[in-house]
Amino acid sequence: MNPIVVIPARLASTRLPDKPLAEIHGQPMIVHVWRRAIEAEVGPVLVACAEAEIAAAVEAAGGRAVLTRPEHPSGSDRIWEAVELADPEGRHDVIVNLQGDLPNLDPEVLRAVLTPLAEPAVDIATAAVRIEDPAERDDPHVVKALADFGAGRTARAIDFLRELPPDHAGPAYHHVGIYAYRRRALARFVALPPSARERARKLEQLRAMDDGQRIDLALIDSDPLGVDTPADLDRIRDLMAPSAG
Repeated sequence: MNPIVVIPARLASTRLPDKPLAEIHGQPMIVHVWRRAIEAEVGPVLVACAEAEIAAAVEAAGGRAVLTRPEHPSGSDRIWEAVELADPEGRHDVIVNLQGDLPNLDPEVLRAVLTPLAEPAVDIATAAVRIEDPAERDDPHVVKALADFGAGRTARAIDFLRELPPDHAGPAYHHVGIYAYRRRALARFVALPPSARERARKLEQLRAMDDGQRIDLALIDSDPLGVDTPADLDRIRDLMAPSAG
């Protein structure tokens, strides 16, 4: 595999305006995410920007950015445009979609997301954490993945949903929205219209499953903290505060 990591970023966030440029200990959030991706050492890292201000912040830190059309409906569409602009020859056969709001991401998670692609039949890989808290099982804001890991660390995704069936007694997993696409799978995905299940559940990955694409999960040990609100930003600043002395 020859992966490239692409981080989609835009300023238009309802709950936290200008989120990619939010300052965390002297650096914009998007720069922290870019650094975590570099530390993972899985391939070159590209930031797909909706606005020039984000590109300027990334480039000032020494990163590479591509300016994309602002009107894309999803991060997947944005990263596909960026990859076509940056790699028109198709040298990179795997595209990792890393969310731009994970400034404290463990780089090992990014490496783990690629592991399911060792199986040639897998089109898309992503990650999940086993749910232990009953409140999390019942929270419709937590996207659940169903899979049978057995004793392994990878498994084929059976379904993605926001609410578990009342009779579901087995394990459930918190889906972590980092994806590794085979290039051909991403090209097909962005060309498809939203599927009925995708529209009903508001879960983009169901478009691929309904198209017959295979999604496998990598089991990771903890859910990375995403920054969606001012309270999340305060929390991540505390977590990432430099140690005294």
